[in-house]
Formats: sequence, structure tokens, C-alpha cells
Amino acid sequence: MVDVLVAGTVSDSHTWNLIFLQLFCEERGLRVANLGPCVPDALLVAETVALRPGVVVLSSVNGHGYTDGLVTVQVLKAAVPDARVVIGGKLGIDGRGRGEWTSALVDAGFDAVFQGGDLEAFGDYLAGAPLAVGS
Repeated sequence: MVDVLVAGTVSDSHTWNLIFLQLFCEERGLRVANLGPCVPDALLVAETVALRPGVVVLSSVNGHGYTDGLVTVQVLKAAVPDARVVIGGKLGIDGRGRGEWTSALVDAGFDAVFQGGDLEAFGDYLAGAPLAVGS
């Protein structure tokens, strides 16, 4: 079992953000599996079922996190309804945070949305999440 499953959204080929997130979580004593960039929904579902992470973390740098995330979270929650899933990074191509994106992503099934790389909020979320380490 892992505490955190990190993955890039289906259309995002960036990797540095995923390595950073992995290290960020590991520095907090969490066990991390990193699926890498451009993760198809079917692979994310299969690995979530197999690994049973405390939280699935999706990251977007290319600006399509909002559109990719809406689909992915619905597919994942349909297969694994109790999965805790968060998304963060650059969610739109205009570079502006939008409250309606957060609301729509939460309504679609995300447990938390971290726009623009808000690491302080993400760290606070991890600290308060009932993950396997220390639980």
C-alpha cells in the first residue's frame, strides 16, 4: 500500500512537477507511487484499485487540468467511489485561478483543488489527511 499516488493528467506530458510532488510528499514521511505523465484513466483506475492509496494526487502544468480533471475524477470515482482525489497546478490556459473551476471540480468528485501550486495548502491537506503513515 502507498499513502499517495501521484499522476499527471491525461494530456499533460510534464514530469518535473510530478517528481517535485513525490519529493514533497516523501519529505513528510509518506510512501509515494508516481505514475508519471499522460496517465490514461484506465491505468489510473487500475493502479488505484491495486495500490489503495490514501489519496490520489493529479497534477497539471499544461493548463488543461480543469478539462482533463472533470473527466478523470468521474471515471475514477465510478470505479473506486471511496477514493480520495485531489488536483492542483495550472488548471486553465489563461493562468488565472477561477472559483467556478474549483466548485465544478469539487462537484465532479474531487476532495480538494489546489490552484496555482499552493503548496502550503497542499501540505496542510496532507498533514490533516488520514493516510496510512501515522494513522
